[in-house]
Amino acid sequence: MKILLYPFALLYHIAVFIRNLMFDWGLLKSVGYEIPIICVGNLNVGGSGKTPTIEYLIRLLQTRQQVAVLSRGYKRKTKGFKLADAQSTSSDIGDEPMQYFKNHPNAIIAVDEKRVRGVQQLLSAEKPPEVVLLDDGFQHRELRAGLNILLTDYHNLYTKDYLLPAGRLRDSRSSAKRANIIVVTKTPIVLSPFVEKELLEELKPTVNQSVYFSYIKYSRLIPFGDHQNKAPQHVSSILLVTGIANPYPLVEHLSGKCNELFHKEFPDHHRFSEKDIFGLQKRFLDIIGKNKIIVTTMKDAVRLADSPYFSHLKDLPLYIQPMEIGFHASKHKSFDEYILEYVRENKPNQKIYTGKSKT
Repeated sequence: MKILLYPFALLYHIAVFIRNLMFDWGLLKSVGYEIPIICVGNLNVGGSGKTPTIEYLIRLLQTRQQVAVLSRGYKRKTKGFKLADAQSTSSDIGDEPMQYFKNHPNAIIAVDEKRVRGVQQLLSAEKPPEVVLLDDGFQHRELRAGLNILLTDYHNLYTKDYLLPAGRLRDSRSSAKRANIIVVTKTPIVLSPFVEKELLEELKPTVNQSVYFSYIKYSRLIPFGDHQNKAPQHVSSILLVTGIANPYPLVEHLSGKCNELFHKEFPDHHRFSEKDIFGLQKRFLDIIGKNKIIVTTMKDAVRLADSPYFSHLKDLPLYIQPMEIGFHASKHKSFDEYILEYVRENKPNQKIYTGKSKT
């Protein structure tokens, strides 16, 4: 299939190359702001760990500055600029922004499909943010971030992938040179120097790029729904419900926490229908044995809660598996030090300028 689709990938590559070249030459304009803007993105289609990385940055920065997160709000049912508030749902702003809002109530969460307009709206507020985090903005070159963080999955490095439709890359590999930081996500908790060396040789970062390695940290299950019972110490069976791009790390983690794992996988950002909810209810009740539970992700939980049929699951032993990321020790400046230093040296003046994009 890759061979058959290669001609189409070549056409896509030409289009992407011309677009990037026009930004590099200043034929297409980009807009920057004298305020710390940190972009977190990837080259491939989803599943590289943007959401936990954004949440890591929120926790790192929000004790020092007022932080705003600007997202596209993928698959939301609204248009234009929208601020998250107590009445927002995942249908209004998207599941990932809704997750940010629930987990970080002190941060400003906004969505806008036009990133420049979104930043302008944020900065025109009575109390504008001091730092803006761009969620999945690496390809949106109309807005120029001061710091670009490129994520790549340890199990699917962008250097080994192909452009759409032959592969999962939505931007060319050469675009990685625009990143200030490259983070290899979902690495093993124990990362040997030999593996780290192999990864660096594969990525071939420039002298101006810093490379970091992150891993997933899972904490205790959180009750979700009407019941508030802690998960049993010994779980016989787990019904895992996911609608995320890459559930394999979670599948691997939970497989070691029970005797049997049943995985009901939905497409990324899936909206749960009446049929889905009743299907999950039946699937769970059909599992034989005691000490059985349902586990889902926070991202899926915000969409489940929005379903008008969620009440049929609320009485079941339903839990959320929280996850965060950690960073392996660096031989050079740590990831936290790099971020805090950038923010400290780029205090906001809220002045706008236009011009050529930095390459």
